[in-house]
Amino acid sequence: MRTVRALRRSTVLKNLAQERGLRGLASRAGAASSVTSSRPKSTAAAGLQGSGTSATSWPPELLRAKGRLTDQASAEDAAARASAAATARLGHYEDWMVNLRGEDAWLHGDRAPDWFTGKHPDVCPGASPEGLQSMAMPNLRCVTRQIAQDYFDNSWTIIENLFAGLKGEEPFYRPPVHGLRHPQIFYYGHDACLYVNKLRVAGVLDGPVNAYFESIFEVGVDEMLWDDMHKNDMVWPTVDEVHAYRKEVYKVMCNVIATHPALDDSDGPITVTWDHPMWSLFMGTEHQKIHLETSSVLFREMPIGIVQLPPGWPKAHPSASRPSASHPKEGIDFPQNELVAVAGRSVELGKPRDHPSYGWDNEYGHRAVEVPDFKASKHLITNGEFWQFVSSGGYRTERYWSEDGWAWRRFRNMKWPFFWVPDGPQGSMQFRLRTIFEEKDMQWDWPVDVNYHEARAYCAWKSEQDDLKGTAAYRVITEAEHHLIRDASADMAEARKEPMRDRALWAGGETFAALGPGAANTNLAYSTQCPVNAMPPSSSGHHDAMGNAWEWTEDHFNPFDGFKVHYVYDDFSTPCFDGRHHMIMGGSFISCGDNGASIFCRYHFRPHFLQHSSFRLVTSNTAAPAKHLQPLVVDAQASTPSPKEASDGDVYETQALLDQYLGLHFPASSEGASSASIISHAGAPEHALRFPQRMARLLASFVPSGAGTRALDVGCAVGGSSFELAASGFDEVVGIDFSHAFVQTAQQMQRGEEVRFCVPLEGDLVDELVARHEAHVDAAARQRVSFRQGDACRLLEEAESLGGSFDGVLLANLLCRLPEPLACLDALSVLVKPGGTAVLVTPFSWLEQFTHRSKWLGGFSDPVTGEKLRSKDALLREMEARGFAKVHEEQVPLIIREHARKYQYIVSEATAWRRA
Repeated sequence: MRTVRALRRSTVLKNLAQERGLRGLASRAGAASSVTSSRPKSTAAAGLQGSGTSATSWPPELLRAKGRLTDQASAEDAAARASAAATARLGHYEDWMVNLRGEDAWLHGDRAPDWFTGKHPDVCPGASPEGLQSMAMPNLRCVTRQIAQDYFDNSWTIIENLFAGLKGEEPFYRPPVHGLRHPQIFYYGHDACLYVNKLRVAGVLDGPVNAYFESIFEVGVDEMLWDDMHKNDMVWPTVDEVHAYRKEVYKVMCNVIATHPALDDSDGPITVTWDHPMWSLFMGTEHQKIHLETSSVLFREMPIGIVQLPPGWPKAHPSASRPSASHPKEGIDFPQNELVAVAGRSVELGKPRDHPSYGWDNEYGHRAVEVPDFKASKHLITNGEFWQFVSSGGYRTERYWSEDGWAWRRFRNMKWPFFWVPDGPQGSMQFRLRTIFEEKDMQWDWPVDVNYHEARAYCAWKSEQDDLKGTAAYRVITEAEHHLIRDASADMAEARKEPMRDRALWAGGETFAALGPGAANTNLAYSTQCPVNAMPPSSSGHHDAMGNAWEWTEDHFNPFDGFKVHYVYDDFSTPCFDGRHHMIMGGSFISCGDNGASIFCRYHFRPHFLQHSSFRLVTSNTAAPAKHLQPLVVDAQASTPSPKEASDGDVYETQALLDQYLGLHFPASSEGASSASIISHAGAPEHALRFPQRMARLLASFVPSGAGTRALDVGCAVGGSSFELAASGFDEVVGIDFSHAFVQTAQQMQRGEEVRFCVPLEGDLVDELVARHEAHVDAAARQRVSFRQGDACRLLEEAESLGGSFDGVLLANLLCRLPEPLACLDALSVLVKPGGTAVLVTPFSWLEQFTHRSKWLGGFSDPVTGEKLRSKDALLREMEARGFAKVHEEQVPLIIREHARKYQYIVSEATAWRRA
């Protein structure tokens, strides 16, 4: 059954959704932006002003005339057929299918020449008999208009060549299998949008090309957690409309390059520096190279039936066509991987600001790191080596995994690396290998592609195999250590003195893999990985220190001393200096320019994220010389994040937060104790205490007590509200929470076990209390309560296992902490009995750490009209649409203790809703 879902919070897009997206989403692009040579004083990002069009005055035609759809009836028929076909393939309807308009005809098979809005791959700079490969980065000390145009054309066409690999319209709109990224239609428009917006901030352009597109395509996704699933089920523009937008942007960019006075080379080549307005142009090209790689990973994750190999795509490495053994043998199917000793020394990190290549903000600055002696495996870990871990039960053995890694593995039900394709009976351990566009025989001597969790689990397994413990146990490499295993030709210290030592400044894909010493499979020399011993070893005896596959490191992404943001892109790096992103080094086969081919590049991903990324084993007798940052822990009801203790797991699994919730849910713990569990001083706002109990009693007041009454406490935390519901007359109470630690503690309280927690006083000083129930919560009431771990965004899937519907449902300060708040509301129409009541309590403190901005109910302005959209109004509409009527509203204060002299005072809105 289809659930009631809002396709977007914006009123404009809701109106569009009612038309099922059959009319164009974007108004015709206004006149091409004019070029100006002056930089504006304001550096605000490009907004919606000045577009000259109304986002609600859509063009009358449904699709541009390319021999496709010509009238509304045929468009509706094509859309219905496309939606039905996708539903049949998946076995059910999903909201993203509203975007299928029957555009398949022109998107199947080899693309027509007009697919390429710039140069065709056959005639584009960088074209060779091997396919279209990446060019060397331009030397910014000698830039001409032609150099800028060639490099721009190369980057632009490589992206469009990649997207020629999507077969039909479905892969443009189908969300990734993990739900952690936008659909590909976003990325098809995003790189073009960024050119316009950044050139506007730099003062090169004075207006938008298409203001609406430059709003919806502006901001990508950095998923917070492995279960932070955003389906992006909004109505997107058609592929054809985005194609037309790209064509307009290409014209604008060519005009900038040809006419802007900042690129005037009539007196010879110019120099482009960090402060030059044309830095934004090269920012756009390097940004395209980032998304070339990240999109290629998303393509690799797609079902094989909806991708196709583009004719102009670079050739695979010759090894890709070899047959392979079903069960690999070391020394035959993959090389032995001995450890090679590396002498420690001081390593100077950082890129000089006057270096003549483009760089992202995090590359500049300096740091000296003393690296002790260590040993690192000669090769990246191969598929063959990793097969040994898989076949020996590594994915079934919890002790090899970190807590968060094991939770990720279970959540995703991972049994082997994602790009391995089972090729035999279940349990046969036979696999094929997925590349970007094809499935091939498994290449056991290629590097394995895994995330950080998987890499560290392998390290733990291998340490156990080799009986290594303590600091000697295997780990992955660090940033500083990585510089010591690179070839002398890629030495950063030498490149600081002589910039052309950075090969990315003179070697394109056609030469990068044929350089002799220092050769690397990068810059699209090939379109696949290659054997780990195919390229020559570095001066230290290590292969693939650069290229083939990224290497996970132990370092958190971090700034160097002297770091500063660039005014054109002031949030490129800083949001990720959070202690939750691990650095990756060395680049992959598809890494181009400053996205991995340059020796100065520094990139990062969250540990659950999959890239073309591998790792090598490292062991040493000392602690790893890695840079770690303290992650942020975000309080559940707080409006802003606050630094807490470091944790590699979920923000709700830390001991400090568990202690805080025990104090909030069990205020009776203060009785007879030396410290109050929350607050105790003259004039204290005691009316804000016992928040969980007050919310439970509020729900109980709307549900007649009696035999058989059931209540569901969603986001029950450690159980205080659940126990109060039972004591208030409910015959059965089910508490559900996403946090394992919370549920485990609630179960201990239910069994009457002693639970101790710490109350912070000041600094490191704490008092220890024993958690105590309210006096009226007796053993009989506790026995009527059960707790289970679950996902509030997937309650529909759990309805049957929850035992059916409930007389009352409580969601206390949960809604604005969910990645999919509407999915939770959808479940209420099933979980609440007719005539039953749901009580929703929320401060509407939306944070992107928890809920992607596109999923907020309100708290933002309409991108077209500027109207302030408030969560309260949206909640009323959403609940009425689900068959509920509001029967009560009040403002509810609560107080949370941080320490003896600091508290959070929060006012939530509590509303009660009666189901018809």
